[in-house]
Amino acid sequence: MGIGPNGKSLLELLKESENLYNSTGCYYGLCGDLSLYKKNPLKWERDRARLKSIMVTSREMATHIAASPITRSIGETCWVLFTPEGDSVVVSTGIIVHVHTMSEDIKWMIKNGYEENPGIRDGDMFVGNDPAIGNVHTTDVHELTPIFYDKSLIGWVGSVTHQVDIGANTPGHDITTSTSRFEDGLYMEAELTVRDGKMFPHYFERSRRGVRTPLYYDLDEKARIAGNEMAKREILKFVEENGVEYYLQLIREIIERSRRDFMERTKERLVPGRYRGVTFADSPLIWEAWQPQAKDDWLHPLSMEINIREDGSYHIDIEGSTGTGPYSWNGGLSPFMGGFWVIMTQLIGYSDIINEGYVKAINFRFPEKSWASDPNPYLSRQVPWYFLIPGMIPLYRAVANGSFSRGIVEEGATGYGMTADALQGGGYTNGRTGHPPGMYYPISTFEIAGQGLGANAVRDGHDYGFAMWNPEADIGDVEEWERVQWGFVYLARRVRANSAGYGEHRGGSGYAHVGIFYGSENNILQNLNMGKTFVASGLNGGYPNATSYTLLAKINADFEGLVKDKFKYPLGDNPSQPEFEEMLSKYINSSIERLDYATHYPRILDEFEFYYFKQNGAPGWGDPIDRPYDKCEEDLNEGIYTPDIMEKIFGVKAIYDFRNGLWKIDKEASDKLREEIKNQRLSKSISFSDFYKEERNIILSNKLIRPIAKMYNEQAIISPKWWNEYKEFWQLPESFIPKIENIEQYRDNVLMKNKMLIEDYKNYLKSIGYNIDQINYITLDKRR
Repeated sequence: MGIGPNGKSLLELLKESENLYNSTGCYYGLCGDLSLYKKNPLKWERDRARLKSIMVTSREMATHIAASPITRSIGETCWVLFTPEGDSVVVSTGIIVHVHTMSEDIKWMIKNGYEENPGIRDGDMFVGNDPAIGNVHTTDVHELTPIFYDKSLIGWVGSVTHQVDIGANTPGHDITTSTSRFEDGLYMEAELTVRDGKMFPHYFERSRRGVRTPLYYDLDEKARIAGNEMAKREILKFVEENGVEYYLQLIREIIERSRRDFMERTKERLVPGRYRGVTFADSPLIWEAWQPQAKDDWLHPLSMEINIREDGSYHIDIEGSTGTGPYSWNGGLSPFMGGFWVIMTQLIGYSDIINEGYVKAINFRFPEKSWASDPNPYLSRQVPWYFLIPGMIPLYRAVANGSFSRGIVEEGATGYGMTADALQGGGYTNGRTGHPPGMYYPISTFEIAGQGLGANAVRDGHDYGFAMWNPEADIGDVEEWERVQWGFVYLARRVRANSAGYGEHRGGSGYAHVGIFYGSENNILQNLNMGKTFVASGLNGGYPNATSYTLLAKINADFEGLVKDKFKYPLGDNPSQPEFEEMLSKYINSSIERLDYATHYPRILDEFEFYYFKQNGAPGWGDPIDRPYDKCEEDLNEGIYTPDIMEKIFGVKAIYDFRNGLWKIDKEASDKLREEIKNQRLSKSISFSDFYKEERNIILSNKLIRPIAKMYNEQAIISPKWWNEYKEFWQLPESFIPKIENIEQYRDNVLMKNKMLIEDYKNYLKSIGYNIDQINYITLDKRR
C-alpha cells in the first residue's frame, strides 16, 4: 500500500498523471467538460479562491511572525499548494518563480524513493536549495510539508525565502567568485529536517553554523515553518468540509482550467509562427578571478527560438546558447523552467489561475551541454539568475512583436534592465556608530528589485520599479537596509541620469545610490552586473539602455571633521558633472577606481571609502528624434536625461529658465537640428550588401577578439545545428573555425585599454575645467 490516495504510491500517481497527459493532451485526462465546474461554477470559483486565499494569508502572517528584512520588506517569498504528485495548484503573491521549482523538488523526492527511505510522514518537513534538483539558486531555501488526511498524503505546502547569506566562499547571496559546487556554500538536497513536528538538532546546528547571518536564517526558517503549518491546517479544514474526493477532483480541474486559459489567451494575443531572439551576458574575469581556470573573459550568447502553434501551445528551443564554465552562473532545467514560468505568468497568463497548467502547454528542447541542461553535478550553480535574467528577454520581445502584429499594440515591451548591481559583502563594527565593536554585519541590499522596464509602441517604460522575477518589485527603504548594514551608510539616492534607453518612447530609468563605510572595519564588498554588454536592444529604432560600470572612491582626509564642517559630498555620478572627481580633487592622495565592467570580485575596503551602486535602465521603442517635445521637456526636468544627451541623441535644444528653475525646449532650433541629424544618417549609411561584405571579411580574417572567438568555437561543438546555419548565412568554408587570441596578449590588451580609458576620461575632465592631477586613479595593474 502506498501513502497516496486510494493506497497508490506517489510514484504511481506521478506516472499515472504523466501518462494521462501524454495520451490525451489534457491534465490528468480531464478533456471535455470539467465536471465540478459544470455542476456548480460559482462554488468552483469560490473554492478555488478560498484555496488561493489560504496561501496568501499564510504568507502574510508568516512574514509578520518572523522573517529577515529581504523576506519581510521586499517580499522575496511565496507559498504554494501542490497535488500529491507535486503539481502546483494555487500560489500566493510574492516571488512566483518558485512555483515550478518547488514542483521539481517534490517530483525529485518521489522519483528517488523518499516514500520508502527516509519515508514521508505526517509532521515531516523537507528543505531543499539545490538548483540541479529543484530551485533557481542556492540562496532560495524551500520548505516542503506533506498534507495527510485519513492517513493518505493528499498534497503538499511549499514555501520559499531568499537568504541574506548562504555561507559561500565570500559573503552574500549572489556570489561572484564560485568556480565549482564546492565553493557555493550550504547545500540541501530535499533533506528531511523535521519529523513528528520536531526539528533535527544536526540540521539546526548545521544551517546556522553554515551561514554568516544565522539570526536571519533562523527567522526565515521560523517563517517558513509557521506559514506551512497554517496553510496545512486550513487545507485540512477545507477537506473536512467538502470531502477528500471533491478536493482531489477540484485541484486537478483547477490545473486543467489553467492550461486551457493559457492557450486561449495565447491564441487571442499572439500570431502563430517562429520567433527568434538572442541576448548576451558577459563574464569579465580575466583581471578579477582568483583561481587559474577562471582567469579569462567570456561572452555568452543566450538564444531562444519560440514556435507558437495554432492551438496556442509552444515549442521552445535554446540551441545556440552558451555552455557551462568555471563561474557561478551555470544553471539547470529547474532554474530555466522557473525563469520561463515567471515571465510567461506576467506576459500571457496574468489571470487568477496560476499553476502547473502553464507548463503543460509548453514543450522544451535543450542542447545536452547548454548552460541550462549540462548534467555535471560539480558545476557552481550559485546564481543562474545571471543567465536567466537576460535569457528570458526574447520572450518579452516575442510577445511585443506578436501582439503588435495582432493589432494589440499596448502589450509586451522591448525588454528590461539587467536585474543587478547585487551589492553584497560585510564587515565588523568598530563602535563608532554606537553598535558594540566586533559585531559582524552583512551587506545585502535588495535594491536590485527596482530596475527599468522597457517601452512599447504606445508608452514609455516603467522607471526603477521592475524585477523580472518579482511582480511586486520594490527597492525597499534606506532605513530598513541601514538597520541591517550597520557599517555601510547611505549618502544619497536619486534617478540615474541617462540610464534609460533612448526612443520615441523611452525605456524605464534606473536609480543610483552613494554609500560610505562608516563605523566599520575589515569590510569586504563584491558586485554582480553586466557591464561589457547590454542585455536588450530596443525595438523599431529604439536604443538599448546604458551599460553598467564600477566606481569606488577613497577620501584622504579627516572625514568626521569634514562632516562637522558640512562639506559637499557626492550625490551621484554623471560624466558631465563629475561629483566624485570634484570633491576628491581637493584632497591630496585621494583615490578613485573606475572600471568599464560591473561584476567584480571582493574588494577589501577601509572605513570612509565610498561606493556608487545603481539599478539599470531599460531599452526604448522607436526613433528618438520622433520623441514629442513635451516628453523631452519632462525628461530634462525630471533628471532622466542631461541636456547634452538630449541634444546629441534626441535632436532637442533646450534653454534653462533660471527664474522658474525649469528647462524649456527651443522648438525652432530643435526642428532644424533633427533635420541635420537625418541628413547625417543618410550620408553615413551604406547598403546591406556592403555591410555584409565588411562583416564577413572580419570573420574570415580572424579579427574577432578572444571572448567572441571562444563563443563561436563553443557553439561549433555544443550547437551544431546553429553553427551550420551560421556558416551558411555568412558563406563560410565548411571547416572554418575562428582562431582564438592568445590569452597573455589579450590580457595585455585589456590592461592597455583600461589605462587608455582612464587617460581619456582624465583628459575629458580637464577639458571641462577640472584639476584632477592629485587624484590617484586605480588601474587594473595597480589593483592587482
